[in-house]
Amino acid sequence: MLRLPRIASLIILIAGIGAATMQAISQAPPTPAPATRPARPTPPTRDPNTPGYVTAKELPDGANAPANADGNFIIGPTHNHAPEMSAQEGVPQGTVYEFTMNSAGSKIYPGIAREPNTFGTPDPADPSKLVVSTSHPAPYVRRLAVYVPKQYVPGTVAPFIVGADGPDRGLFTALDNLIAERKVPVMIAISIGNGGGDAQGSERGLEYDTMSGLYAEFVEKEVLPLVEAQTHVKLTKDPEGRATMGGSSGGSCALIMAWYHPELYHRVLTYSGTYVNQQWPHNADTPHGAWEFHEHLIPNSPAKPLRIWMEVGDRDNFNPNVMGDHMHDWVVANENMAKVLAAKGYHYQFVFARNAGHTDREVKQQTLPEALEYLWQGYPIAGAKN
Repeated sequence: MLRLPRIASLIILIAGIGAATMQAISQAPPTPAPATRPARPTPPTRDPNTPGYVTAKELPDGANAPANADGNFIIGPTHNHAPEMSAQEGVPQGTVYEFTMNSAGSKIYPGIAREPNTFGTPDPADPSKLVVSTSHPAPYVRRLAVYVPKQYVPGTVAPFIVGADGPDRGLFTALDNLIAERKVPVMIAISIGNGGGDAQGSERGLEYDTMSGLYAEFVEKEVLPLVEAQTHVKLTKDPEGRATMGGSSGGSCALIMAWYHPELYHRVLTYSGTYVNQQWPHNADTPHGAWEFHEHLIPNSPAKPLRIWMEVGDRDNFNPNVMGDHMHDWVVANENMAKVLAAKGYHYQFVFARNAGHTDREVKQQTLPEALEYLWQGYPIAGAKN
């Protein structure tokens, strides 16, 4: 059966950025000649049983980790699509509302961009710090898609999940089926497009790689009120009923949102999380960017009330040429995350996927329903069997 969600198209004006970042941009040196990006090496295929990696349970090919189990699991190399990733006959389909947000209306992210074909260079005084001199203010328009399930009762308060790099159609299809199966609660999904570009000096990099609570505050103050006004839903204030998700830098952003604002979010889902040194502008409190999560922040902080699902591929990103440091290996970063989360007693599930690249689409098609079910463990589901 074809999936035919009702689309409500609206145009909204909004966006923003912090004063510290604008100051960093205004003080940047003159624009240099275009630089050549160092060649990105082909990622090696990593063995999940490598010494120093976490001990993990190898599952039969094609199987997923159980949705009610913490710990480390190895899947693959065959990635079959879960049935919940396709529209099913007789399953109620939610409504998807689409609209845009314009940078002119934001008090938090008014917009930046890096000049085309220019890249950062390592600081000679500190190779772990990237100097970006070609970033400047620039407007953007971001897309949003909001999924409201058929089972939502108007006027009631609903749990929700916020996703990066949207719209994410696969998430909406999975929720149609999982809600009907009573495997997850009746929830709203808010899929937010980024502000453009990638990595240091870009709007996306600023939003997703900055180690602070700013992006969560942007969502709270500028996105969620707009969602409620345009789709006529009520979103819960209970952090147990709020989740974040994303892939790559969107994945590290999902954890950043919950880490800096655990009073807002308790559930985090990441594919190929960029837990590496990619933050810009430099922050002396977290000089190694999201690498700090497993290097210092999680080991040295009391455990937060978070439930986390993570995935990494055996051919995930590996780019030692960026700054000549050891902090640009996505596999090692995610392996380290699993170690420190286990040591601190977190509820987490880590999936190492064989035959998989960075934010691998086939892996997501196999695992997203199970990941969502794991993510919402412990949350009340109306009509579900105990």
